[in-house]
Amino acid sequence: MKKIVLLGDSIRQGYDKYVRMAFDGAAEVYYPDCNCRFTAHILRHIVDWKEKMNCGDDVDLVHWNAGLWDSLTLIDGKTHTSIATYRENLARICDMIRMLFPQARMIFATSTPVVEEWFKTYKYKRSNRDIERFNDAAREVIKAYGGEINDLYALLKDLPVAYHSDQTHFYTKEGTRVITDRLIDCIGKTLGIQGVPPDYDKLFSPKEDALGL
Repeated sequence: MKKIVLLGDSIRQGYDKYVRMAFDGAAEVYYPDCNCRFTAHILRHIVDWKEKMNCGDDVDLVHWNAGLWDSLTLIDGKTHTSIATYRENLARICDMIRMLFPQARMIFATSTPVVEEWFKTYKYKRSNRDIERFNDAAREVIKAYGGEINDLYALLKDLPVAYHSDQTHFYTKEGTRVITDRLIDCIGKTLGIQGVPPDYDKLFSPKEDALGL
């Protein structure tokens, strides 16, 4: 039985349970019971999460993401994390993944696009231009560590706005289907196992679809 660890922000929280369903009987899928937020937060808590998940050292794959919080524009007009610090944090996380999960292959998911105009009433902003800059930096770091890239940004950037449940997330049925199916395919090919996509029609009622779970 393969072992998979999923780490990441609220984008990950939108697909983790469905990925677990998809690989039932083929892999054990572990993930923290919280939002992993930004890179500095992952650095601080990854050891604690491993202990709490009780996944052991023999994990086969770590699929993770971090960037939407780091690239968030705060009220001073600057991103939460500078690009230089983001790069450094990503490298340190890669080192920690190697230490904590020595047998694991690594896949990094790029940060997903947002609906910029829906941020107008919020004090915090996100822009796709910043997300693209952070994604470019992440690609360089992850590839230097021998990791694979799951380009969720490219997958989602041209989807209809209706696939969004809010300005940042894709918790609608169709949005969830697109992301989860990509995860199942990507993980399955990397580990040589077969995942079965869940029945999204049964999992999402019209009310849940509208509210984004």
